[in-house]
Amino acid sequence: MKYIRPVSDLRNKYPEIENLVLNEGEAVYLTKNGYGSMVVMSIDKYCKLTDDVEIKLDEAEKEADITDTRYSHDDVFSNIRRKINGK
Repeated sequence: MKYIRPVSDLRNKYPEIENLVLNEGEAVYLTKNGYGSMVVMSIDKYCKLTDDVEIKLDEAEKEADITDTRYSHDDVFSNIRRKINGK
Protein backbone atom coordinates (compact mmCIF):
# COMPACT_ATOMS: atom_id res chain seq x y z
CA MET A 1 0.00 0.00 0.00
CA LYS A 2 1.29 3.47 -0.83
CA TYR A 3 1.32 5.97 1.99
CA ILE A 4 0.96 9.51 0.68
CA ARG A 5 1.00 12.23 3.31
CA PRO A 6 1.40 16.01 3.34
CA VAL A 7 4.91 17.13 4.28
CA SER A 8 3.45 18.83 7.38
CA ASP A 9 2.79 15.31 8.77
CA LEU A 10 6.53 14.87 9.05
CA ARG A 11 6.51 17.60 11.69
CA ASN A 12 3.05 17.13 13.19
CA LYS A 13 2.75 13.33 13.13
CA TYR A 14 6.36 12.20 13.20
CA PRO A 15 5.70 9.10 15.36
CA GLU A 16 3.16 7.81 12.80
CA ILE A 17 5.59 8.34 9.92
CA GLU A 18 8.41 6.77 11.92
CA ASN A 19 6.28 3.71 12.69
CA LEU A 20 5.37 3.23 9.02
CA VAL A 21 8.99 3.58 7.93
CA LEU A 22 10.84 1.68 10.63
CA ASN A 23 8.39 -0.87 11.99
CA GLU A 24 6.29 -1.63 8.92
CA GLY A 25 9.08 -1.18 6.36
CA GLU A 26 6.99 1.17 4.21
CA ALA A 27 8.13 4.16 2.22
CA VAL A 28 6.10 7.32 2.83
CA TYR A 29 5.56 9.72 -0.06
CA LEU A 30 5.33 13.33 1.06
CA THR A 31 3.50 16.05 -0.84
CA LYS A 32 3.79 19.81 -0.73
CA ASN A 33 0.96 21.93 -2.11
CA GLY A 34 -0.54 18.79 -3.64
CA TYR A 35 2.58 17.74 -5.56
CA GLY A 36 5.10 15.02 -4.79
CA SER A 37 8.01 16.41 -2.83
CA MET A 38 10.05 13.59 -1.29
CA VAL A 39 10.08 10.02 -0.04
CA VAL A 40 10.96 8.93 3.48
CA MET A 41 12.30 5.41 3.97
CA SER A 42 14.52 3.55 6.38
CA ILE A 43 18.26 3.49 5.88
CA ASP A 44 18.10 -0.29 5.44
CA LYS A 45 15.53 -0.01 2.66
CA TYR A 46 17.55 2.73 0.97
CA CYS A 47 20.71 0.63 1.13
CA LYS A 48 18.93 -2.34 -0.43
CA LEU A 49 17.88 -0.10 -3.30
CA THR A 50 21.32 1.36 -3.90
CA ASP A 51 23.76 -1.46 -3.04
CA ASP A 52 23.39 -3.17 -6.42
CA VAL A 53 23.96 0.12 -8.20
CA GLU A 54 27.16 0.76 -6.23
CA ILE A 55 28.42 -2.75 -7.00
CA LYS A 56 27.71 -2.36 -10.73
CA LEU A 57 29.39 1.06 -10.81
CA ASP A 58 32.47 -0.43 -9.12
CA GLU A 59 32.52 -3.26 -11.70
CA ALA A 60 32.20 -0.75 -14.56
CA GLU A 61 35.04 1.33 -13.15
CA LYS A 62 37.32 -1.71 -12.91
CA GLU A 63 36.43 -2.70 -16.47
CA ALA A 64 37.16 0.83 -17.70
CA ASP A 65 40.59 0.66 -16.05
CA ILE A 66 41.60 -2.50 -17.93
CA THR A 67 40.21 -1.77 -21.40
CA ASP A 68 40.21 1.10 -23.88
CA THR A 69 36.73 0.23 -25.16
CA ARG A 70 34.26 3.07 -24.72
CA TYR A 71 30.59 3.22 -25.69
CA SER A 72 28.58 6.23 -26.76
CA HIS A 73 25.25 7.14 -25.22
CA ASP A 74 23.51 5.94 -28.40
CA ASP A 75 25.35 2.60 -28.32
CA VAL A 76 24.39 1.91 -24.72
CA PHE A 77 20.73 2.85 -24.99
CA SER A 78 20.24 1.18 -28.37
CA ASN A 79 21.55 -2.05 -26.86
CA ILE A 80 19.26 -1.70 -23.84
CA ARG A 81 16.22 -1.02 -26.05
CA ARG A 82 17.01 -4.12 -28.14
CA LYS A 83 17.18 -6.25 -25.00
CA ILE A 84 13.95 -4.82 -23.62
CA ASN A 85 12.15 -5.35 -26.92
CA GLY A 86 13.50 -8.89 -27.25
CA LYS A 87 15.47 -8.31 -30.43
